[in-house]
Parts: sequence; C-alpha cells; structure tokens
Amino acid sequence: MHVESRPTLRQWLLLAVALFLLNASVTFQNVWPTPLITMRPEVSIELAVLLLLVALYAEIAARLAWRPLGRGTTIVLTILLFMLAVGRYADVTAPALYGRPVNLYWDAQHLPKVAAMLAKVAHPWMIGAVVLGVVAFVVVIGGLLHWSLARVSQALRAQAPRRTLGALAFLFVAAYLLGPAFEWPTRDYFSLPVAATYKQQLEFVAEAYGANRELPVEPLPASDLERVAGADVLLMFLESYGALTYDSPEVSAIVAPERAELAAAIDATGRAAASAFVESPTFGGSSWLAHSTLMSGVDIREPGDYDLLLTQKRETLPALFAASGHRSIGLMPGMKNPWPEGAFYGFDAMLGEQDLDYRGPDFGWWRIPDQYSLAKLDELAFTEGKRAPAFVFFPTINTHIPFRPIPPYQPDWRRVLTKHPFDDADTAASLAQGADWMNLGVPYAESFAYTLRYLSGYLRAHPHADIVLVLLGDHQPAAGVTGPDARWDVPVHVITSRGDIIAALLDAGFVSGVELAPHQRAVGSMRDLTGLLLRAFDAAGATPAYGSGRDSVR
Repeated sequence: MHVESRPTLRQWLLLAVALFLLNASVTFQNVWPTPLITMRPEVSIELAVLLLLVALYAEIAARLAWRPLGRGTTIVLTILLFMLAVGRYADVTAPALYGRPVNLYWDAQHLPKVAAMLAKVAHPWMIGAVVLGVVAFVVVIGGLLHWSLARVSQALRAQAPRRTLGALAFLFVAAYLLGPAFEWPTRDYFSLPVAATYKQQLEFVAEAYGANRELPVEPLPASDLERVAGADVLLMFLESYGALTYDSPEVSAIVAPERAELAAAIDATGRAAASAFVESPTFGGSSWLAHSTLMSGVDIREPGDYDLLLTQKRETLPALFAASGHRSIGLMPGMKNPWPEGAFYGFDAMLGEQDLDYRGPDFGWWRIPDQYSLAKLDELAFTEGKRAPAFVFFPTINTHIPFRPIPPYQPDWRRVLTKHPFDDADTAASLAQGADWMNLGVPYAESFAYTLRYLSGYLRAHPHADIVLVLLGDHQPAAGVTGPDARWDVPVHVITSRGDIIAALLDAGFVSGVELAPHQRAVGSMRDLTGLLLRAFDAAGATPAYGSGRDSVR
C-alpha cells in the first residue's frame, strides 16, 4: 500500500504562492485610464470550481489507485487559465481605454488597420516596446500559470493539502451559490466571472451570423429640400467631436477661444448658427455607425447591423439630395483603398486620398490636413460659374486619436493647395509633436482648436457663398480622454445665411449660436437628427422666426 508523504513547510508556502498567482490572474482590475492593472482582494469563482474538481479527482485517484494529474493535464489547464486571463484583461481594460465593452469578433477585424496606423504614427521604440510587451506577457504569464498549476498538481498528491484545498474550494463555491438565497453579501467578495465575457462574445458571433436579424423598414422623413434649393450643403462629421469640448473645463478652456472666433466669423459673413447636442450611437470609435445612422435614418449601433444595412436598398441623404438636383459627393481623405460598399449611399462621386492629390508633408497616418481637403473641395466641386449645387459628406481626419501631429493653419487658402503649403518652421514644429498616449486630453483639445480655426478661416474666405454648413461630431473621444461614465452626446452646429432653416431648428429645440451649456440635454438621437434636418430643409418645416426665405439673417 502506498503511503503519502507529509508536505513540508516549504511546500505549503509554495502552494500558497501558487494559489495567489492563479487567483490574481483572473481577478485583477484596471488602473484607469491606462493599460495597467492592479490587484483586488477578490476571489475567482472559476478558479474555485476548477480547484474543487481537480481536488475531487485527486482524492478519488488516491483511493482507487488511478493515475494522478500529469503534465498533459497541467498544460491544458495552463492554456485554459491563460485564455481566462486574456479575457479578463480585455474585459477590464477596454472600457477604460475605449469607453465601451470589447467585442472581440468585430473589433478583431479592425486590428490590422489599427496596427498599421500605430506603426505609422508611433516612434519605432514604442512599437518595439509593444511587441516586446506582448511577447513578455505570453511568456511570463504563461510561465507563472504553468508553474503555479504544477505546484498545485504536486500538492494534490499528499492527503493534507489535497483535502484542505478541496474543503476551501467547496466552501467558496457553496458561498457563491448559496449566498444570494440567504441574502448574504458573499458575492461582493468574488470578481465577475470571466466566462461571462466569453459567453457574450459567442452571442456576438451568433448574432453576426444570425439569419433572423432584421432592421426597421422605415423611409426617410419626407422633405422637399426646398429651403436648401440652390445652396451647397456641406455635412462635415468632425472626428471625435464630443460634448467633452463643452463639459470639461480643461478641454473647453483650450477650445473656447477658437469657438468664439468661429462665432465672430459667422456674424461677420452675414450668417447665423443653430446648435444642439445629439446622442451618438457609438462611443470612442466606430465612426461609421454614426455616419450610417444619420445618412440612412436607421439606428445603427452594432457592426453587424451596419454590414446588414449595406446589403439593402434604402433611402439615404446623398440619394435624396441627388434626386432634388444636387450633385452628391463623398469627400473622404481617410479613404486609402477602394470602398465598394460606398455604393449603398448613392453618391454621384467619391473623392478619396488618391483623388485629392495631396503633395505636401505627411501629418501622421492620415497624411492630409483637413484644411487642404476643404480647399481642394472648392477646386473640385465648389467651382464658380453655372453648375448644380452640391451635397458633400466630409468625415474629417485630423482629430483622430492620437490627435497629433496637428497641421499648421495656413491663412492663405490658395497656398495650402501647393506642394509647399506651410512655412518650413511651422511644418517642423508640427511634426515634432509626439503622441502622448498617457495624457491625450491636451492634444485632443488642441486638435479641435485647429479645426475651429480653419473653419472660421473658411467662412471668412467665402463671405458670400450660399452654403449650408452642418458641423457634427461622430462620437465622444475614447474614455482615456473623457474619463469614466461620460455621456454619449455630440455637438451639432448648422451655419447658414438662410433664416428659415435657422428658425426651424430653433423651433425644434436648438439654441442660437455655437455655444452650448455644459451638460445641456440632447435634443434626440443621431437618428432623430436626420428627421430634424430634413424637416428644417422642407418648405413647410416651420414658420421663420425672423428673416424670410433665403434672405440674410443679419
């Protein structure tokens, strides 16, 4: 008969260290708003169940002379716990950095493009550090998990630690399962199960491939677009333009002077503005969900719904404007590759990076200054003489994370189209700006100061242009900029000299000018905004509060 040896004090201590490491690997929390982690005094229910099962098997194996847990089982359990650790990291880190839970199925499809962008804008040492960090994570975490499980496996061969470990695991599992029935707060001491994260991801996959997913069949609100007849309509989605630019005193302090300059430019050129907040369908990224929601009038909040939308024949704003006599144009400087899906929107023309023919210095991954794209639009679409009015959809790129380098502003709008758009000193100063990944608030604010500055300059350079300018945020910046629990609202400004449009928007809850009160209530969702704009553009949308027709509001 085999006699089990008694464990030494050293073996008990090694077992305690192993259990601590195993539990810590699936119970850590995020140090907001960084990719770092910290430990919390919590227990993993998954680890408790796993230890209960292996202790039970080891006890039966000792009684029946079965083969004890071997190296192969240890490797399998190491892989299992490593996957739980990865899932835990994604679960606690994504909300801090991105502002929403991770969706491994959809987000993973964009990882190659994100990696390419970071490789372009990040310093080589930073890229190397990331690669080494990933390798170190796999080696160190995997090695520690394997070592810990090997210590547990070895301890289970002795009766005392086997039964002690089994009893403790049983108590934890019982407390987790029975606590709620007796209204005991036992679950307060447990971390959220990581398995729930993977369950959620599997549900995402099932939804993505679900045959019964449907989108609401709703036409766009009726509008004759009479109030924008003959005018160029420029819809600019300002990347990451969120309510934070008003709500945060630190960000607002940097943005406010240029917003005041925009207000002055609006007044000086005989125009007026109406502004509001609307709720975006996305947060911290996935701009296309906001774009498609506004332009289709369908609430698109999931990538799967977006993919489904593009397979359908729907009314869209570009097609509606094209039917009214406007030339519908997609001005997309961030479009580096062919975009066949864009045919869904019904544009008459698409102007991507290659079509814009930018030959100046590159500013980060996105290369092209938004000011250049706006100036090029004049040359390509807003030409003098007899032509059809244009409807232009322009998603900007310079306020995309990491928000630097920020291009210089060029007051000479003709020079910005040349091969040497900026003075050498200004270019050098701009390109010397490095991304500060641990402090993105100031770069974010400065990127919008630049944006509002070139918009003011554009209005002053076109004082008599009959244009309806819609400035709209696609989403708030990532949570690393906004802080926790930020709202999903974004500003919208409509700038025009057509008083009837401004009056209709004011009747709909907008406020006059470009200033909004911090934390002011949104007038609706992004989908609601589609209807608000179309009704404001309709001849019967509202009775003008001042001015008439297309008269100047001054």
